Amino acid sequence: MKKKSLIPQTRVKNPEPKEKDNNWVIWAAWADRITFEEIREKTGNNESDVIKIMRKNLKPSAFRLWRKRVHNTSIKHRKKFKHGRKMLREKIKITDIYQS
Repeated sequence: MKKKSLIPQTRVKNPEPKEKDNNWVIWAAWADRITFEEIREKTGNNESDVIKIMRKNLKPSAFRLWRKRVHNTSIKHRKKFKHGRKMLREKIKITDIYQS
């Protein structure tokens, strides 16, 4: 019988794979908060390389779903994300001015 540890173990539905593997690239590409720039910094794969890896390893329907999701979310690109936040802040400032 295996002895239980005193440290509680947290089980994650999709644990993070090892960084050197293509599985990590797929995992990071599906994650919303990991940008393509971060993937490039950690693995050296740019956005087009990530797309090729995803196309090769996913079913066609899963790949289309992922592309649709990435295309619609501005979080996957730092520049788009920062621009979207800036526009949101400006919108909030404008509505605050009119409400006063």
